[in-house]
Amino acid sequence: MAIRITDDCINCAACEPECPNGAIYKNADEWRFSDKTSIAGVFTSKSGITCNADDAHPPLSTDYFYIVPDKCTECIGFHDEPQCASVCPVDCCLPDPDHVETEEELMEKMHALHG
Repeated sequence: MAIRITDDCINCAACEPECPNGAIYKNADEWRFSDKTSIAGVFTSKSGITCNADDAHPPLSTDYFYIVPDKCTECIGFHDEPQCASVCPVDCCLPDPDHVETEEELMEKMHALHG
């Protein structure tokens, strides 16, 4: 399951540099599949988004930092636990019940993002 950032976020930015997939973005910032991944050219995500990896997508939040579910692997393949949650001073990085995935699915996603 992907991690989400709740509206308790204080916009401290502690989480963003910790994400190995570049899945965390500052509020109101556009996101790209190519950010901090090895994806290039046309890419189809697990959720079915097909685009050029460098295409900009609208922000998922304009109020606080956010996590792109198609890029979040809960740090599977990199760390033993989600790094965003481990550094968050207000505990607002929580499992996203709308994006439930098995460990195997998260590992497949990690390989898709990083080759």
